[in-house]
Amino acid sequence: MEELIRTNDPVLISFAECLLRDAGIPCMITDQNMSIVEGSLGILPRRLMVDGEDLEAARRLMTDAGLGAQLK
Repeated sequence: MEELIRTNDPVLISFAECLLRDAGIPCMITDQNMSIVEGSLGILPRRLMVDGEDLEAARRLMTDAGLGAQLK
């Protein structure tokens, strides 16, 4: 799995996840439970991960959606 986005913004990561799923690109949010455990202070970012073979398509999709500045 490759990191696509790392953010403390739950709305942004949810939006990006929906874009990927709608495009048929499998993805996974990591560190979500750790972010909740720390009290939702926004200290620990969540990461959106995709398969290496889908990375370029996912990056292109995020850029087309205006999220290019958020990419790792």
